[in-house]
Amino acid sequence: MPDPPQQPFGDHSREIFARGMLADETPTIPVDWRRLEAAAEEAMEDRASAYVYGGAGSEDTMRDNLEAFRRWRIAPRVLREMTGRSLAGTLLGAELPAPVLLAPIGVQQVIHPDGELATARAAAAVGLPMIVSTASSTSMEDIAEVAGGSPRWYQLYWPNQPELAASLVERAERAGYSAIVVTVDNFAPGWKPRDLEQAYLPFLEGIGIAQYLSDPVFRAALEKTPEEDMGAAVGHFLGVFTNPALSWDDLAWLRERTDLPIVLKGILHPDDAREARERGADGVVVSNHGGRQIDGAIASLDALPAIAEAAGGDLAILLDSGIRTGADTFKALALGADAVLLGRPYLWGLALGGADGVEAVLRYTLAELDLTMALSGYATPGEIDASALARAELG
Repeated sequence: MPDPPQQPFGDHSREIFARGMLADETPTIPVDWRRLEAAAEEAMEDRASAYVYGGAGSEDTMRDNLEAFRRWRIAPRVLREMTGRSLAGTLLGAELPAPVLLAPIGVQQVIHPDGELATARAAAAVGLPMIVSTASSTSMEDIAEVAGGSPRWYQLYWPNQPELAASLVERAERAGYSAIVVTVDNFAPGWKPRDLEQAYLPFLEGIGIAQYLSDPVFRAALEKTPEEDMGAAVGHFLGVFTNPALSWDDLAWLRERTDLPIVLKGILHPDDAREARERGADGVVVSNHGGRQIDGAIASLDALPAIAEAAGGDLAILLDSGIRTGADTFKALALGADAVLLGRPYLWGLALGGADGVEAVLRYTLAELDLTMALSGYATPGEIDASALARAELG
């Protein structure tokens, strides 16, 4: 028998109202993102809060990521038939229930003891792809086991040892990851005052280096196992993690070692999008790393239209940095994104409720996107284009 039709994600609001009426139950995870943000910050330890909430320098770029969305307004269309609406679509050849993925964020155990495992459970419950970070607190294999058959991508911080890079990619393939996301804007950490004021780098305590500690190539280079001498393992990690010599020419090496789609994360200039296309990349993530790398960098949303045009329809275009709501997602789709990466908001849910908190935030986001799309007159994400928006007149 065919699967029953999926209920619109927007019906989640009806579920919340029904629980309120029938069981006098209100959401345990705040629905409004500003209240969610504030509650999570209050719940976190200072060091974790600095990591989650901090940006580079004066945090100007982090703020502008949000303001960029306010500079656009939705121009709804009415009296369009909406009974068959759906958020589903394809991305890099895969069917997705909605154009939303979970951004790669490392060291999640500083936020919640279950860390990435909780996030993976939530992503699997909703059916959204989780992009697993090289800087995870848990190995990619353990995360894959929790995720089961749900989609997942692997984000690669390209180390300076080719054999180690090859090992990480090969492990991702064996563990069922369906794309490699190469972060290209973080060969050195940005200047982050909040982290510096805490004098805290979780890697130095062995947090966020699980991919390395579990890697046979990494372990073979150690005189003693990490279990015997964690200090030496951390030191070796610090020696191999950064790769300032990485260049466009290295993409050919990666392509020879994997048949998986390759997506470059950290693209902000249209010329780099053109180069990515010429070098055989399958997609790009328009991202300024959540404002965590360069203070004063262009907002990701402001960079999106020119990059989408430069890609010429040959690349998958994803937007990262500044997404807070379903309405933000709608605007990103209108300006040329095929999908978005949700970042900090799901960490806030993680801090407040583990897997249940992450799932709640994901369902809120999808419900708002579904309703925003329908009320604006668009039955599918593929129908949304720049004509759905008007430039705001901000005083």
